[in-house]
Amino acid sequence: MDEILSEFLAETNEGLAELDNALVLFERSPDDEELLAKIFRVFHTIKGSCGFIGLERLGGIAHRAEDILDLVREGKLDITPDFITALLGAVDRIRTLTSELEKNGQEPKGEDEDILSLMNDLAGSLLEKDAPSAEQETASDGNNQTWSSAANDFSSAAKPEEGRKANAAEADAAQQTLRVNVDLLESMMTVVSELVLTRNQLLQTARTTKNAMFNTPLQRLNQVVTELQESVMKTRMQPIGNAWSKMPRIVRDVCHELGKKIDLEMRGQDTELDRQVLEMIKDPLMHMVRNAADHGIEDPFERVKAGKPETGHIVLNAYHQGGHIIIQISDDGRGLALNKIKGKALQAGWASQEQLNKLSPQQIQQFIFRPGFSTAERVTSVSGRGVGMDVVRTNIQKIGGTVEMTSTEGRGMTFTINIPLTLAIVPALIIEVAGARFAFPQLAVSELVMVGKGTGMAIETINGTPVLRLRDTLLPLIYLGDYLKVWDKRKEHAHDDGELRYVVVTRAAGIPYGIVVDHVLDMEEIVVKPTSSNLKDVHIFSGNTILGDGTVIMILDPSQLLQAANLREDLTHQHLADHKRLLETTASENMLLLFKAGDKTPKAAPLKMVSRLREIRSADIELSNGRPVLQHLGRLMPVFRFDDKPVSGENAFLIIFEHDGHHFGLLVDQVLDIATYNGSLAENSTDMLLDTIILNQQSTDVVNPLWYMSSGHHAAGDA
Repeated sequence: MDEILSEFLAETNEGLAELDNALVLFERSPDDEELLAKIFRVFHTIKGSCGFIGLERLGGIAHRAEDILDLVREGKLDITPDFITALLGAVDRIRTLTSELEKNGQEPKGEDEDILSLMNDLAGSLLEKDAPSAEQETASDGNNQTWSSAANDFSSAAKPEEGRKANAAEADAAQQTLRVNVDLLESMMTVVSELVLTRNQLLQTARTTKNAMFNTPLQRLNQVVTELQESVMKTRMQPIGNAWSKMPRIVRDVCHELGKKIDLEMRGQDTELDRQVLEMIKDPLMHMVRNAADHGIEDPFERVKAGKPETGHIVLNAYHQGGHIIIQISDDGRGLALNKIKGKALQAGWASQEQLNKLSPQQIQQFIFRPGFSTAERVTSVSGRGVGMDVVRTNIQKIGGTVEMTSTEGRGMTFTINIPLTLAIVPALIIEVAGARFAFPQLAVSELVMVGKGTGMAIETINGTPVLRLRDTLLPLIYLGDYLKVWDKRKEHAHDDGELRYVVVTRAAGIPYGIVVDHVLDMEEIVVKPTSSNLKDVHIFSGNTILGDGTVIMILDPSQLLQAANLREDLTHQHLADHKRLLETTASENMLLLFKAGDKTPKAAPLKMVSRLREIRSADIELSNGRPVLQHLGRLMPVFRFDDKPVSGENAFLIIFEHDGHHFGLLVDQVLDIATYNGSLAENSTDMLLDTIILNQQSTDVVNPLWYMSSGHHAAGDA
């Protein structure tokens, strides 16, 4: 019975998740017969299953819901908001009962007259009050009927031929799927993670020993492990639409309670991410949609008065971007009221009036992430209790994500959430400070900047805070060695010695900042391990990992590092004199990566196609099927030369481009800078050059990276 009950609960919970969304859609499209059939089917399945197992309360509710739905099918009952509300109430009661059933193994005692009476009142005299119970009806259908087949009874009864076809189709579909315990998937993921670590160690050994006999089998092993890792990851992937299933119900409830009109649009429901990540973002997403409906969207009278349509609009959008997921929640409501936020900040003692006067609008808006923040004038069953956005940001940061927002008072606001696809195996930047290595999540890296002699970039100090003039912003910096106390004792605090260093540019809590490190070693896929209990109070580390050479290193958490370092936030909004000019440039401006290669004419490439920059050893370039390749993020990436010159020297500079999910590298002489070009470039060129432009008072060739990929020309290993 335990196994049957477990199967019943799994299928019932799946059906209930579908009902929430289906009933809200049915309220808007009452003539949709397919939707009606779907809703009827779920209730009928629950009723039949309950009759077989002997769950009278659950079966009675599902049976009564099925009865009034049958009246709708026969055209005897109209769809009204009260009708949908009654059915949603039945769904909620069934969900409560199944939750108790799962905890205790038996159906709880009690009565459901309130729910049944509500449905009875809808139908009036049309409904048979003495209808047989679900248990009796199932028994009368035949003792040899199993509960799992009840899902298709009504189809075959109404239309025998269509019912037989539907049953056959569903039987074929059932043979293609298999329920697997989540614990088994977690165990498989753990084993694959250990296999990835072993693969990394073997590859590291091969790089140092240079034994050609092992190169071919190691490349094959690398490919097989990568394919196995991807396959196991796919078993854990679920569409983000699963986390959105309750959103239409939430928005409908807000509309009915507060008298609002809101359309909810959901895009990208099929975008997949790891089930562990999905579970952790469900509550934050639900809270943000509820806030948008309650606080963001105005009531119809207020919207019309403001010159807006009386029906508000909330958009949920999800899509993949560079190995992670972007989720946007936007609305066309009232936006954030800065004066109200300032008043709350003063009242709570978070800032003085003088401090508030110096803050930018973006900084003032960040107060909504403070614990206890709320500008709600009244507490409703929806929100207004001051528990929310701080928890949302904390939960998203726990999984290595970020949340940012933009708001225009009176026009609406948008939250943008950036989260990793998975928490188990993630790409990371391996950095070094005074010989100590750390991992930094690649998802959090905006760009890398080299500073020091010969780079044209220097670190300055303003009011005791080190900063970097990066294009239009003064970027506050953290010296990682100083903060972690792992600096080289021979060069203690020698920040202005002019030596080459790297600045890892990142962003946390909406604030851009840089982390100064000695070296950037590599980009590597790492297996995330939880930190020891001895380090549970050291919040700047989100975990640890094992490198290919067996070294255990810590993984840095950029948001906690920013909070612990207590950077001067006012510097993040102090702009250089040319900032106004940059803001006034037209929409056609292009960001370009400048580099040296080939002849003396400066070269550039569109920055939007650049994935990352690497300095590699020439010896690391291998051959696969006669073509030069480089191991990159567990894959073999094709590498091309800019011109006919063979690779010379021990090291080489590599620009890695990304297009349609594929990476390829271009070897160049030197990477120089990033520049803004206020003009248009050709987009569909099939030539080596997109254009030749005037940049920094010099003629500059803008390279077309796709030309190398499409033509296969100038391979790095050619003679």
